Amino acid sequence: MAGGLTKYRHLGRKSSARNALLRGLVTSLVEHEHIQTTYAKAKEAQRLAEKLITLAKRDNEPCRRSAQGILYLPHLHLPKLFGPLKERYMDREGGYTRVVRTEPMNTYDQAESAILEFVDGARDSRFMLTAKAVARDRMLGVEHRDLTRENMEKVTKHRGEAEFEAMVKRYMVKDIHRNRDKTRERAPKGDVVMNDVE
Repeated sequence: MAGGLTKYRHLGRKSSARNALLRGLVTSLVEHEHIQTTYAKAKEAQRLAEKLITLAKRDNEPCRRSAQGILYLPHLHLPKLFGPLKERYMDREGGYTRVVRTEPMNTYDQAESAILEFVDGARDSRFMLTAKAVARDRMLGVEHRDLTRENMEKVTKHRGEAEFEAMVKRYMVKDIHRNRDKTRERAPKGDVVMNDVE
């Protein structure tokens, strides 16, 4: 029967190749905390990454063995998984990863691209974009929108206000320097002598 209900995306591969692909994506995610791939692969890898963090939070011998079976090069990645990542998400009930749709990576392929990232990580895109929006609003002297206020509450819930304010200040300084450089480029540079070209 065509078009029946499926429990997961097959990704055009047989099960062994699909599992190897997902293991590779999740291993890269643990290593870099931020990967870009197609939307379908990101959604499937997200399921495995959520399971991996749940195993790390339980932190017993069977969970360590299961995590070791998922990750490539476990001797490199298990200390990070059962160390900083476990501590970061100990108080969180779920939702450890986020999938953000992006422009297609290849203009000829046009496959839906996405970024798979750990929430509250060093390269958390929502944290950076919210800080950038707050910095812009402060520079322009306007009130924050409702969506910006809502995102501020979300991103500071687990990371705290101090880290957020530091990033906002960093973006404000960058904008000040960028605007100063633009005004220097636009400023007249004295008398310019034009040579006639024949």
